[in-house]
This record gives sequence, C-alpha cells and structure tokens, in this order.
Amino acid sequence: MSEEQPASPEKETKQNRSWVERLGQALQGELKDRGQLMAVLNEAQKNNVIDHEVYNMIDGALQVAEMQVRDIMIPRSQMIMLELDSNEDELLDTMVASAHSRFPVVADSKDEVVGILLAKDLLPYLISASDNKLNIRDVLRPAVFIPESKRLNVLLNEFKSTRNHIAIVVDEYGGVAGMVTIEDVLEQIVGEIEDEHDFDEDTYIFEHADGRATVKAITPIEDFNEHFETEFSDEEFDTIGGIVMNALGHVPKRGEIININVLEFKVLRSSNRRIDLLEISPAKNPSSEKATEPADVELD
Repeated sequence: MSEEQPASPEKETKQNRSWVERLGQALQGELKDRGQLMAVLNEAQKNNVIDHEVYNMIDGALQVAEMQVRDIMIPRSQMIMLELDSNEDELLDTMVASAHSRFPVVADSKDEVVGILLAKDLLPYLISASDNKLNIRDVLRPAVFIPESKRLNVLLNEFKSTRNHIAIVVDEYGGVAGMVTIEDVLEQIVGEIEDEHDFDEDTYIFEHADGRATVKAITPIEDFNEHFETEFSDEEFDTIGGIVMNALGHVPKRGEIININVLEFKVLRSSNRRIDLLEISPAKNPSSEKATEPADVELD
C-alpha cells in the first residue's frame, strides 16, 4: 500500500481559501445557523488558524447567549449565607472556612436577603482599637435580585455596567432560588477559573503548614496510601474520591465531613455528580466512621 502523499501547495491553498470564503460568508450574514458557523471555525482550528482554546472560547461565548441563569446558578442549598445577628467571631469563622469574599446576609429566613457583605469591608473594624461594636447593617452592600430566566449575556453586561459581582436569583414566588457570580458566567466562556484551593495540575496532594492537606479527589489510592501511610484497598475503587463517596453513600455537598480510620475527610468542592477536592486532617475521633452535615450556613 502506497503511503499517503502530502497535499500539494495548490491543494492547500484551495482548502484554505475554502474556509476563509465560508468565514467571510459568516461575517456577511450568509450562514444560516450557529452549526454552520461552528463548522467553519472547526475547520479553521484544524488548519491551525485558531487554536483549541480560542475555539472553545468562541463556542462558550455563543452558548452564553443561549443559556439562562438557572443553568449555572449556585442552588440555594449550596449557598453560604451569613445571618444578620451574627457577631464578629461568627462572621469570621464562616468567612475563613469558605474562603469567599462576598456573602449574602439574611435576616429572619433564608428568603429574606437584606444585603451583601464583602469581607474587605470588615477589615477596618478588625484592625481598629476602638471598642465600638460592629453593626453589620452599616457595611452591607445592596443585593441585586434577578429571575432564573435571565439570559447570561444580558447578566454579564449588567455586571460590567454596574461593577457588581454577585446577584441573588429568585423564583416565580419571590423566594431565593440560588445565586450567581460574574465568575460563574465568565467560566462558561473561558473555562474554569482557578480559585484559592487550586494547585498545580500534576500535583495531587498539597500539604499545609498546620498539618492539614488539600487533596484532589482523583488522587489514585496507591498514591494516597503512600503519602498518608494508610492502607485503603484499591480493588473496588481507583481514587480516594471513590472511597469517600462510598463511605458517605451519596454525592456530598461542600462542608460535609466524615472520619475514615484515622483521618478526617472534609469536602471542599463538589458538583452534582462527583467530589472534586478534599481537605484531610487527623480524625478527632479515629475510632468512628461518621458523616456530619454542613453547618447552618449551608456550605455546598
């Protein structure tokens, strides 16, 4: 069988002209739908005119124009909320545990969001030598409320024009359905944005100075055992995330904790399908295997 011959310069020129002409048609409005446009862009990617990341961002931008807030919002059950009557220590404990910078503040119920608290707005009170008691109402920012049906491209424009970074999503009855941030929208275009828990892609385990460790749920059990000197079996599961999910019996929300053998496993990040990130520390009660639900602040 003869080897495939490389395309001649004339053929390559003709192929390049073909997709360039089709792209020109797209810009002139001659393409009929998004599928035709993506076919042209796909061909441009194959010809190395645009790289894979650019292709994905264009695709993401087009998807944002079609998606609604309900498609990406953080559901109410996974929101981290602060209570209006919380004292400074309670506020700080929640902020440090979540490592977020903006928090909805609620009054008598979780449907009564009275404002948004920015962590940085507490700094003057924390460093002040004054004995003045913090009145959380004095530092609240107005909360923005939006319907579940709002288009993401419209929301992104509103975020940009108002310099707001977070919105509370309400359902048809006016109850809190969830929340959405500008980062949630941007991630639909550019992909996941690294947060305070992220570390090198080729690293599974990150040790902290205080004895805790942040561990990716995809860490192979063999690697986990070697690092923590444990003896988890890899016969049924390949990753430590599988071990934890099996012990819990369900896909956990962030903040759930379970003791397995001598270690405490806390879920730092998860989706509705899997665990993504865990925090490992010595178990406070090594003899028991017990799962605890997130605290009242509703860690996701």
